[in-house]
Amino acid sequence: MHKNNIHSKDYNFKVLIADFPQLSEYAFENSHGKTSIDFLNPKAVKALNTALLKTHYGINYWEFPDENLCPPIPGRVEYIHLLNDLLKASKLQNNSTVFDIGTGASCIYPLLGHAVYNWNFIGSEVDKKALETAKQIVEKNRLNHHIELRFQNNLQSILNGVIHASEKITATICNPPFYKNEDEAIGNTEKKLKGLGLSSNQVIRNFSGKANELWYPGGEKAFLHNYLYQSSLLKTNCFWYTSLVSKKEHVTSMQSSLKKLGATSVKVLQMSLGNKISRVVAWTFLTDKEQQDWHL
Repeated sequence: MHKNNIHSKDYNFKVLIADFPQLSEYAFENSHGKTSIDFLNPKAVKALNTALLKTHYGINYWEFPDENLCPPIPGRVEYIHLLNDLLKASKLQNNSTVFDIGTGASCIYPLLGHAVYNWNFIGSEVDKKALETAKQIVEKNRLNHHIELRFQNNLQSILNGVIHASEKITATICNPPFYKNEDEAIGNTEKKLKGLGLSSNQVIRNFSGKANELWYPGGEKAFLHNYLYQSSLLKTNCFWYTSLVSKKEHVTSMQSSLKKLGATSVKVLQMSLGNKISRVVAWTFLTDKEQQDWHL
């Protein structure tokens, strides 16, 4: 984990339960004599992440339907820390405005990015119900002056229509859908359960998630290449475009496409969470002069 990620050690359940008593309903003492929860129980996972937000990031209200994706805080804040390193290297860490693609009902990246680094955010979302839920979270936490949410009315559009022609965005952040369709998502979950020695007639994802959050026609690769193309149409609107990339094999095709599209720099930032290895790909179309002028 990143050196700034405070979740690299065991959870302090005593403190978490004191701050969010509902967590106690799911806590138990495991075979090692330590307090834990059932990480295959979606409600337990949601309660834990709600407690983490309240204890460590001052987020007192975080309510959304159980059917929506419940993001794991340690992994989401890891992306935030990696992005901060990138912005710092480009002397952009102050007064930053970050654009969150598909902010979701949980609005997690804006909440974390503002809490940790005081960034301002613009978030987009294609699901009207999820957008309204995210807006309520922003309002309840009194973050309206720091987080603006916009509806994306075109399912095939990622940036077009939500980034205005005159806007200057410091960076984008994106956690793309992983799967091609529902069958692939369910199949992957069944494979994980089998690997854990578990079986179930009803597949339950411990992180939940709706269709637009989990799959996209053509899968992650199709989404990413659509994103790359649309970013090339807004070359000077954003300093760093970035995305989480779950599959290593997609990085090479992204690098090839970005070269053709005229990217001036492409960086691959490694992200490690326990045994899980992932990466963030970042790219810019700005020339050296445009990068220098950005600070003026």
